[in-house]
Amino acid sequence: MKRFALLLLILIAAAFAGCASSPREPTMPQPPLPEVDLDRFMGRWWVIANIPYFGERGNVASADTYSLRDDGRIDVVYSYRKRFDEPNERSLRAWARPLPGTGNAHWRQRFFGILSVQLHILEVDPDYQWALLGTPKRDLAWVFSREPLMDDAQYADLSERLRRFGYEPADIKRVPQVPEQQGLPGFQ
Repeated sequence: MKRFALLLLILIAAAFAGCASSPREPTMPQPPLPEVDLDRFMGRWWVIANIPYFGERGNVASADTYSLRDDGRIDVVYSYRKRFDEPNERSLRAWARPLPGTGNAHWRQRFFGILSVQLHILEVDPDYQWALLGTPKRDLAWVFSREPLMDDAQYADLSERLRRFGYEPADIKRVPQVPEQQGLPGFQ
C-alpha cells in the first residue's frame, strides 16, 4: 500500500509539473493520424525507444501489452525490469479507450482510475510490426516493435519519421532490451 501511495503521489506531482511547462511547437504540421485496426494492434509491443520520463526512465526489457475488452476499452499492461538480473518482471496496469471519430488512433488512457493521458498512434507499419506513438503536446513519444530488437537502420528511419510529427529525434532514447545494449550510445 505504501508503494502505491508513493507512486500515486509521484504521478500527481508530475501531472502538476507538466501543467507548468509549455507545449512543444511542432517543426511541421502534424500529418493526419492513421486508421488503426484495433484487433491487429492488440498484443505485445516492445518499447524500443521513448522520450524518457519518470515512469519509464531507466527501465529495461519493457513492453506494453494491449487486450481489447468486450466493453470497447483496452486493458494495458506495461511490463519492465529495473535491472536485467532482477528475477521478476514488474508491471503496471491501466486501461484505455479510443476516442470517437479518431479512427481508433487517439486514445485516452487512465492509470489508477484518476490519472489520464491522451495518446496518439501516429503511424503504424502496414503489417503492424512497428508503431509510433506520442502525446498531443509532443512531450512524450514511443517507438514500438513486435520484436524486442530492432536494427539500427530501421530505428534511424522511425526516429526521423517522428520528426515529421514535431518530435526532436535527439530527445528519444533507446530502451535496452538485452544486457548487451546497456551503456551503448543512444540508449538510456
